[in-house]
Amino acid sequence: MSGKSSRNNKGAPSRKGVPSVKAAPAAGSGRSADKGQATAAPATDRGSAARAAGSAAPPLSAFRAPALKSPSPSFPPPRAARTVPQQAQPSTGASSGAGNRPGAAQPASLRPAAASIAHGPSVPSGVVPSPVTAPTVGPAPGDRTAAASAPFLAPARPPLLAGAMPDGPVQVMSWNCSQLDGVEPQGLGLTYWFDAAPAGEPYPVSVRFTGRRVSGDERPGPRDSFAAEKTIQRVLPGSGRIAVTTRVPDINPGTWEVTATPVAPRAADGSPTQAVAPVPMPRGSSTGTTAFLPVVKVRAPGVRIGAWPALVGLGFVAALVLQWILGVQRDLPVGRVLLVSLLAGLVGLVGAKVYYLQTHRQEKRGALTAGMSVQGFVIAAVSVLVLAGRAASIPVGAMLDVTAPGLLLGMTIGRLGCFFGGCCVGLPTASRWGIWSSDRGVGVRRIPVQLFESAMAGTVATLTLLAVLLLDPPVGGLLFSAGLSAYTFGRQLLFPLRGVPRKTAKGRQVTMVVTGLVLSGSIGGVLLG
Repeated sequence: MSGKSSRNNKGAPSRKGVPSVKAAPAAGSGRSADKGQATAAPATDRGSAARAAGSAAPPLSAFRAPALKSPSPSFPPPRAARTVPQQAQPSTGASSGAGNRPGAAQPASLRPAAASIAHGPSVPSGVVPSPVTAPTVGPAPGDRTAAASAPFLAPARPPLLAGAMPDGPVQVMSWNCSQLDGVEPQGLGLTYWFDAAPAGEPYPVSVRFTGRRVSGDERPGPRDSFAAEKTIQRVLPGSGRIAVTTRVPDINPGTWEVTATPVAPRAADGSPTQAVAPVPMPRGSSTGTTAFLPVVKVRAPGVRIGAWPALVGLGFVAALVLQWILGVQRDLPVGRVLLVSLLAGLVGLVGAKVYYLQTHRQEKRGALTAGMSVQGFVIAAVSVLVLAGRAASIPVGAMLDVTAPGLLLGMTIGRLGCFFGGCCVGLPTASRWGIWSSDRGVGVRRIPVQLFESAMAGTVATLTLLAVLLLDPPVGGLLFSAGLSAYTFGRQLLFPLRGVPRKTAKGRQVTMVVTGLVLSGSIGGVLLG
C-alpha cells in the first residue's frame, strides 16, 4: 500500500477549533462498530459532512407558536389583574427543608413589604390571581407618624359644594380683602383632604399640621411657627372624599408654608396608639397667606360665607309679605300687625341667641360669634306677638292664624341657609343618597337633614296656608297651634339624623307627646267647629 493511501486511511486531521465528528452506526446495517467494520463515510468526506450539518436550516416546526390552553369561560381574568412572578427571597434559616429551597414560600412576617406589593404571591397555572393589597404596618414605638403613605389623587368628580379642588392634599383657605390685610387678629385656615377606606369598620384619623412663616426679613419668633392636630374619631368606610379643617389663631400675618402629616390617633388618656389607617394616606404641603381671624373661623370647603344670614333674612321678609297678604284678606289692621311682627322678629333674634348660649355652654364663644336656635326664636317671637297684639288692640287669634303660614315659610327658606352655612348638619353616611356638606370642621357625605326639615316645613306651611284660605275656624289661633305643633313634632322625628348630640335623655319623647296632643286637639277643634 502506498504512503498516500495510508495517509488517507489514517483519516484527515480535524480543523483547528472544530472537533472531529465520529459517524454513528447506520440504522439497520446489522454490523457492530466494535468488530472493526467502519460504517461512516470515507475519511475524506468527514470535514464536508460536518460543515453541511452546521449550515442545515432548522425545520419549520421550530417556528410554530406553542399551543396554549384557552382559559376557562367560567373564570375570566380581571382586566386590571396582572400576575408577576414572585422573586425568590433569601433564606432566613428556617428549620424546615422547604424554607431553604429557592423559591419556597416564606411566612408573611418574613416577607419584605415592598416585595409583596410589587410582585405578589406566585399563582398556580389556571388560577385567577386576586388583587394584592399592601400589608398593614404599624408605626415604630414612640413614632406617631403614619407608616403608610400614598400619592394624592384628585377625584374625577369633586364634591359639588366643595368647589375647586386643590392640586394636593393640603389647602390653605384664602380670603381676599385688601381692607383687612394685616388687621389683627390674623389666622390660618387649613384643610387636609383624603379618601375613606372602601370597606371595613369605622376608624379614627389624626392629622398633624406644622407651619412656618416664609415672608419677612426679621428674625423668626414664637408666632412664626405652629403645630396643631385634628382628629376625626369615626371615619365611615365608603363615605368618599373627606376634608378636615382646622384654624390656627394668634400668628404673625404673612405667607406661610404648611405641611400636613397623618399620625396615629391618641388614646383617651392622651398616649399615642399603634392604630394605623386601613388605607395609605398622603402627606403634603402648601403655601398660603393669613386672613382676618373672624372670617377664617367660618371658612371651610362647602361653606358659603353669608349664606345663613342672607337666607334667614330672606325668609323673614317672605314671612312678613305673606302675613300682610293674609291680613288684608281677613280685614286685620295690617299696619299695626306689621309693626308688632317687626318687634317680635327683633326680640326673637335675641331669644334665639340666648337659647343657644344656654344650651351650648361648653362652647366658649362670645355673644356675637355664637349661633342661634329656632326654638328660642319661636318662643320669644310668639310671646311678643301675643302681648304686643293685645296692647295694640289686634285680634290675637286671627293675627296668629295669618302669621302661621309666613312663619313656616320663613323656616323653609332659613333651613337652606343652615345647609349652605355649615350648621345643624346631619350624620355622616356612606349611602349613595347622602350629600357632601360641611359643619365647618369636617366635610363629608352626610344625611341632608337640613333639606329634610326645609321640605317638612314647606309642606306644613302649604297645608296651613290652604286651611287659612279655605277654613273659618270658630276659635282664632287653632290653625296657628296646629301648624306650629305639626312642625315641632316633625322636627323631633328628624333629630336622630342630626350630627349634634342631644342634651337631655327624655326631652325629645316628652316634646313629641305634648305636640302630638296639641296637634290632635287643634285639628279636632277645627273639624268639629
